[in-house]
Amino acid sequence: MSCKQLRPHGGNVSRRPNRRWTLRSISVFRHFMQFPGRGQSFSVRALAEESGVSQGLIDKLLTGRQDNADVDDATALAEALGSTILPLFAPPASPNPSQASRRNTPNPASEE
Repeated sequence: MSCKQLRPHGGNVSRRPNRRWTLRSISVFRHFMQFPGRGQSFSVRALAEESGVSQGLIDKLLTGRQDNADVDDATALAEALGSTILPLFAPPASPNPSQASRRNTPNPASEE
Protein backbone atom coordinates (compact mmCIF):
# COMPACT_ATOMS: atom_id res chain seq x y z
CA MET A 1 0.00 0.00 0.00
CA SER A 2 1.39 3.39 -0.95
CA CYS A 3 1.93 6.23 1.52
CA LYS A 4 1.28 8.86 -1.12
CA GLN A 5 -1.79 10.68 -2.32
CA LEU A 6 -2.35 12.78 -5.41
CA ARG A 7 -2.33 16.57 -5.26
CA PRO A 8 -5.28 18.36 -6.89
CA HIS A 9 -2.90 19.84 -9.50
CA GLY A 10 -0.94 16.64 -10.07
CA GLY A 11 2.13 15.23 -8.36
CA ASN A 12 2.37 13.25 -5.16
CA VAL A 13 2.23 14.29 -1.52
CA SER A 14 3.86 12.09 1.09
CA ARG A 15 1.77 11.41 4.17
CA ARG A 16 4.88 10.37 6.11
CA PRO A 17 5.55 12.48 9.15
CA ASN A 18 8.33 15.04 8.92
CA ARG A 19 11.61 13.32 9.69
CA ARG A 20 13.85 16.41 9.43
CA TRP A 21 15.42 17.50 12.72
CA THR A 22 16.97 20.98 12.98
CA LEU A 23 20.51 21.53 14.19
CA ARG A 24 20.23 23.62 17.36
CA SER A 25 23.62 25.34 17.13
CA ILE A 26 26.64 25.10 14.85
CA SER A 27 28.94 26.07 17.74
CA VAL A 28 27.51 23.32 19.98
CA PHE A 29 27.93 20.79 17.14
CA ARG A 30 31.56 21.91 16.73
CA HIS A 31 32.09 21.65 20.49
CA PHE A 32 30.79 18.05 20.49
CA MET A 33 33.18 17.27 17.62
CA GLN A 34 36.13 18.74 19.54
CA PHE A 35 35.14 17.24 22.89
CA PRO A 36 33.07 14.12 22.23
CA GLY A 37 31.55 12.16 25.08
CA ARG A 38 34.18 9.48 24.55
CA GLY A 39 37.53 9.29 22.77
CA GLN A 40 39.41 11.87 20.72
CA SER A 41 38.10 14.81 18.75
CA PHE A 42 36.59 14.22 15.32
CA SER A 43 37.46 15.68 11.95
CA VAL A 44 34.67 15.79 9.37
CA ARG A 45 36.10 12.68 7.72
CA ALA A 46 36.44 10.77 11.00
CA LEU A 47 32.90 11.67 12.09
CA ALA A 48 31.57 10.58 8.70
CA GLU A 49 33.34 7.24 9.02
CA GLU A 50 32.21 6.70 12.62
CA SER A 51 28.58 7.73 12.08
CA GLY A 52 27.97 6.54 8.51
CA VAL A 53 26.73 10.04 7.60
CA SER A 54 28.16 11.65 4.46
CA GLN A 55 31.01 14.15 4.75
CA GLY A 56 28.95 16.48 2.57
CA LEU A 57 26.07 16.61 5.05
CA ILE A 58 28.40 17.17 8.01
CA ASP A 59 30.17 19.96 6.12
CA LYS A 60 26.86 21.61 5.22
CA LEU A 61 25.74 21.49 8.85
CA LEU A 62 29.04 23.00 10.03
CA THR A 63 28.96 25.83 7.48
CA GLY A 64 25.25 26.59 7.85
CA ARG A 65 24.41 25.73 4.25
CA GLN A 66 21.96 23.20 5.68
CA ASP A 67 20.34 23.39 9.09
CA ASN A 68 18.55 20.04 9.29
CA ALA A 69 19.07 16.32 8.86
CA ASP A 70 16.95 13.22 8.63
CA VAL A 71 16.28 11.76 12.08
CA ASP A 72 18.39 8.68 11.25
CA ASP A 73 21.41 10.83 10.31
CA ALA A 74 20.90 13.12 13.32
CA THR A 75 20.75 10.11 15.64
CA ALA A 76 23.85 8.54 14.07
CA LEU A 77 25.80 11.80 14.48
CA ALA A 78 24.73 12.20 18.10
CA GLU A 79 25.60 8.60 18.95
CA ALA A 80 29.03 8.85 17.30
CA LEU A 81 29.67 11.98 19.37
CA GLY A 82 28.65 10.19 22.58
CA SER A 83 25.44 12.15 23.05
CA THR A 84 21.72 11.80 22.69
CA ILE A 85 19.96 13.56 19.82
CA LEU A 86 18.23 16.35 21.80
CA PRO A 87 21.26 18.46 22.79
CA LEU A 88 22.23 18.70 19.11
CA PHE A 89 18.97 18.61 17.14
CA ALA A 90 15.43 19.89 17.68
CA PRO A 91 12.50 17.73 16.56
CA PRO A 92 10.14 18.89 13.83
CA ALA A 93 7.20 21.03 14.87
CA SER A 94 3.84 19.38 15.43
CA PRO A 95 2.02 19.10 12.09
CA ASN A 96 -1.21 20.72 13.33
CA PRO A 97 -0.50 22.79 16.44
CA SER A 98 -3.69 24.84 16.07
CA GLN A 99 -5.85 21.70 16.14
CA ALA A 100 -4.10 20.41 19.25
CA SER A 101 -4.63 23.70 21.07
CA ARG A 102 -8.33 23.78 20.09
CA ARG A 103 -8.88 20.39 21.72
CA ASN A 104 -7.53 21.71 25.03
CA THR A 105 -9.41 25.03 24.94
CA PRO A 106 -12.82 24.94 26.63
CA ASN A 107 -15.73 26.06 24.50
CA PRO A 108 -17.64 28.82 26.37
CA ALA A 109 -20.93 27.86 24.70
CA SER A 110 -20.68 24.30 26.05
CA GLU A 111 -20.19 25.48 29.65
CA GLU A 112 -23.73 26.90 29.97
